[in-house]
Formats: sequence, C-alpha cells, structure tokens
Amino acid sequence: MPHVDTHCPYCALQCGMRMDETRVGPRDFPVNAGGLCQKGWTSGELLRTGDRLTTPLLRRNGELRPASWDEALDFVAGRLAGLRRDHGADAVAVFGGGGLTNEKAYQLGKFARVALGTRNIDYNGRFCMSSAAAAGLRAFGLDRGLPFPVTDLAGAGTVLLAGANPAETMPPFLQHLRNADLIVVDPRRTPTAEQASLHLAPAPGTDLALALGILHAVVAEGYLGKSYVDERTRGFEEAWRIAAAWWPERAERVTGVAAADQRRAAELLAQAENAYVLTARGTEQHATGTDTVGAWINLALALGLPGRAGSGYGCLTGQGNGQGGREHGQKADQLPGYRKIDDPAAREHVARVWGVTPESLPGPGRSATELLDSLGRDGGPKALLVFGSNVVLSAPRAQHVQERLSSVDLLVVADFVLSETAAIADVVFPVTQWAEEDGTLTNLEGRILLRRKALDPPEGVRTDLGLVHGLATRLGQPAERFPTAAESVFDELRAASKGGPADYSGASYQRLRSGEALHWPVPSEDHAGTPRMFLDRFAHSDGRARFTAVDHSGPAEPSNAEFPLQATTGRVLQHYQSGAQTRRIAELNTVVPEAFVEVHPDTAVRSGLADGERAVVRSRRGETVARVRCVPSMRPDLVFLPFHFPGEGRANLLTNPVLDPVSRMPEFKVCAVSLARADT
Repeated sequence: MPHVDTHCPYCALQCGMRMDETRVGPRDFPVNAGGLCQKGWTSGELLRTGDRLTTPLLRRNGELRPASWDEALDFVAGRLAGLRRDHGADAVAVFGGGGLTNEKAYQLGKFARVALGTRNIDYNGRFCMSSAAAAGLRAFGLDRGLPFPVTDLAGAGTVLLAGANPAETMPPFLQHLRNADLIVVDPRRTPTAEQASLHLAPAPGTDLALALGILHAVVAEGYLGKSYVDERTRGFEEAWRIAAAWWPERAERVTGVAAADQRRAAELLAQAENAYVLTARGTEQHATGTDTVGAWINLALALGLPGRAGSGYGCLTGQGNGQGGREHGQKADQLPGYRKIDDPAAREHVARVWGVTPESLPGPGRSATELLDSLGRDGGPKALLVFGSNVVLSAPRAQHVQERLSSVDLLVVADFVLSETAAIADVVFPVTQWAEEDGTLTNLEGRILLRRKALDPPEGVRTDLGLVHGLATRLGQPAERFPTAAESVFDELRAASKGGPADYSGASYQRLRSGEALHWPVPSEDHAGTPRMFLDRFAHSDGRARFTAVDHSGPAEPSNAEFPLQATTGRVLQHYQSGAQTRRIAELNTVVPEAFVEVHPDTAVRSGLADGERAVVRSRRGETVARVRCVPSMRPDLVFLPFHFPGEGRANLLTNPVLDPVSRMPEFKVCAVSLARADT
C-alpha cells in the first residue's frame, strides 16, 4: 500500500501524519506545521506490539481462553438478552471513550438506546471535558473547545493558559504561542510554565479565587471593555458583586499569588492588541470545575475577547476525539448533533433517522462516575460493555471501581491489547487500531478530520462497528440498521445531526478526502464550515454571552493533620492517558517506566524520604506506591503523580470521586494525602 496521509492517534491536536506501512512521519498540516511530539513519532510501533489480541477471549473456569467470534458474540448476546428479560433494559450499560471516532461514538449511542433500550450509557470524556463544556454552554449557548482555528493564536500578544501544560501534553501546539507573552496558571512549575513571561502558582484548588482577583484588577485598573459588556453580554453586575470583594490582596492570602502579579496579568491581557484566555484539565477537574471555568470566561468577557477576531476564549480539548466524542450520543444526556435527549423535538428528529418511535428512546442516564458506582447494586446495571476506555486506571477511586466491575454478572471489553480493564473481563473482543480503519474525528478547534486506513488489521481482528453490528443483529435488530462501513455510518450521523448545534450534515467523506477544512457547524453541502464562531452573535436566543456569578469555596477535601499535603495528577511527555498504548512502546517506557511522585525536597525530608526512594502516598480512599523525585520548584504543600501506571502505582487509587454538581466531573486535581517511606 502506498503512503497514506492520516492523523496521530493521540491528543486532540490531531497532528497531520504520513504513514508508509507502520513507518510514521510528519506532514505539513495547520495544527502541527510539520512537527510531531515523541508520542507521535513512535506511534507506528504500537501497530507491532507483541501482545496484540487477535482472537476473542472468553472466561472459562476463571481463565480467559480463546474463542471464535461467533461463539463469543452468541455468548454475550444471550447473556444480554437474558439480563434484559429478567431485570429490564437498564440492567445493561455501555461505557465509551473520547478517543473513539465520531462513527463509533454515534453507533454506540444508537446501539445503547435502540438495540439495548438502556439509558445507561456514558463515556470517559466525563472525566476530561465536561466542566468546560458545561461552562461554555452556560456562557455562550454552545460548546466548541476552540471556537477559532489554532493558527489564529500566532497573532496573539498575550495568552493566559489556566491549568494547561501543552509542552508535555501536546508539544506542537506551543509553536502557535511563540509570539505571545505567555501567562501560565499552574501550581507546578511545569515545562510550559518555564516558558512563561509570568507564572502564577496558586495553592491547589484556589484557581477560582485567582480568577476573581484578576477580574477585580481588570475593573479597578480601568481595563473593563464597557462597550463590549453593554452590547454583547448579560449578567456583569451580578458577577461583579462577587468579584468586587476579591481585591488582589485578598486573593493573595487565599492563593499565595502576589497581588502585584495578579495586576500584571490583568495589564498584559488588557494592553495586548489581541489576547486569549485558554483553560484545560487543571481548571476543570474539580468539584467546582464548571464555576472555575466560568470565572476564567468572566475574565475573558470583561476584557471583550470572545467573539472578536484575533482574540477569544477557548478550552484545550484533551483526548483525540474529545470534541466529537461528546457531540454524537455516547454521553448520558445527549443525542447526535449535540442535542439534549430530553428535548421532544430532538427525540423526534433522531428517532425518525433511526427508524424508531420517539417514545421508545430512553431518557437521560447516569454520569460516568455514578454509572460505575452503581454497577452490581440494587437497581444498577448487571452488565457493562466497555469500548475505548481503561477505567481500572482512569476512574477516580480506582480500587472501588475495580470492585464494582468485578461485581457485575457480565463485563465485556473491546480492546486491541489486554488492558488492565480487559484483564478482569468475562469476554474480550480484539478490535482494530487507529491506522487499520477509516473514521472521522473532530479536533480541538472543531475541525472534522478524516483519519484514513493505512494498513490491514491482523487476521481475526474486527472493527468496533463490526462488533456492534454482530451484537445488534443477534439481539433482533435489522442488519441494515447497524452498518459496518464507516462512511455509511457517517452519512447517517450527518442526517441525525442536521439542524442540531453540532451540525455535520454538510460534511462528507468526499469533501474531507479532497482536503476541505470543515469546522462545524456545516449545515449544507455548499457551506464552507465555521472556523470562527460568535463573531456576530453568541448562541443564546438574544445573541448575548452570559457572565456567571461564581465564588470561591476551595477543595472538597482540605488537608489536615492526618493528610497534610495535597496531591494532584496529570500527564507526562512520554505517556498518554492510562498508558495502555504508550507503555507498550520501548522508547517511551524506557524513559518513564514506573510511577513517581514529585515532592519538594523539604517535604521529602520531613517525611523521612530521599530522592529515588519508594514512597507510599495515602489518601482516605487508598494508597499508591511511587518513586520519589525531589523537585525544588514544587510547592511544599503539593505532590504530583502521573496517572499512567498500573498496579500499586495507580494514582487514581487516591483521587476523590466527589462530583461537580453541574458537569458531574470528579475532583481529580486535588485530594488530601500523606507521604511516608514504603516498606522495603
């Protein structure tokens, strides 16, 4: 097969790549301009991993043993039918992923609601983008991570990054910021913060107070964009009544960020001809994540940035299809096109496309954390099907989640290797990898991309679409209702999304193959797409954006004498998400082969630890064992753990499952912990 132009399998930047068999190289594409990160360069190695699954596995006498596809499909379909018959449709649940293609996300939502009839479907994007999505909907009436192309950032004079570390999570992104004064808000001095003109390091869980302090400085120093606020927004007075009490000196006492630095941030943003405020996981993954993102949006609105050419607010999406994955139906409360599942008009439209009645569609289901917690309980699901996720590592309070997974009558996992979640399943289906199938993804700027098939999968491996088709037909669905060709599924997705907030109806594989840059919404086949949103009006009925009255409350779990430190989690350059992919690439795993904990040297000494020793990090939920790294730039009250590692090194054994009341996002970014020497 000749070389194929495609896209990286990892983050939402979706860098352009060129593949020749399993050899990978960069190509000139707007988001990466011919560059790739270390993960992208080595992504071809994943296609040759030695522990690739090539046959279904069925648990017999406690062990996973090879089975034929027909045997495994018949077994699963029979068990699903029996559980639905005996306990109702909601006895079966589906858990998807933000790395799945648009076609897979769409088909999973349809499969859950039509073939299974269950309301219990959600996905791991609930752990990733839900707070920013909720805040964006509240402020602008519509959620698209970046409502402008990434390349617009090259013209910025100042960019504020709140809770983002793209130097490690998406390195090619940084080239778009090289002309700007960079303000980085992060408790850690990350590689991104090292490149900043101004690094603001708030105490863990105090980002919202910092945003209020900077907003106060904007108004007090005369930087408020009054004409913009008057003409294009609502709710400023209510938001200001709270921010008025957060003068920078008060915010300094709470956050530890100097009042002078808060005022300097306000000045840099206000005096730049073009400026942007960008948020990411560090801002969102809190029990107050929606309000915290809302506070940064308030700052952007006060400066008159959103909906202005050359300036704006945006969120850096994390997973490869984190944007498209939440638009087309695998989220508990949504139907395709970013429609709400409890909207009668949306139900009628989608039901018509699917060939069913609106009354047959279930209502909203449980969010991801609540869904996992309900497994095996009275009234909870008794079976779970997992696609594109490794929740044994990625979910908060991970040991509890593993126990819930072990309690169900049937756990089915679709994966290409025996991930930590697949290893405890009753049935495992081997499915294709990114380069072995066609499919679309939507990157962080809302651009619909065609990731093309570059090589054939190993014999015995099927696509997720083929797996869903096999189960659906065995459950009595017409074969044509669940096609296996990605382009056919996408054409149906286009029809289902038509008229919705995320309208893909005018996009097509033909247009994408020809190289057209199509940012949604694309409401017709002669429409050029919408690279820049909100230039004329916001998506609320009156065309105005909304300030939100938000106040600081702090972490859900403050530190105390027993747990005197705060732990935060995140990613490192060499690994991605749960590490199921990158830990199988020798070049990456050799650099970072095991769990570690970053600690200030003084904190290590007080805990009786030295650099390189093994430590136990404990929280109220469990303990993690990790190698100590003494980092002088760390805050003495903070430790950092990457969440890529299995076994006793799972960072999410510690994390707090308390949820944001709006987004249902868990508080990954801060939990109270203690630190001690590990037993030898």
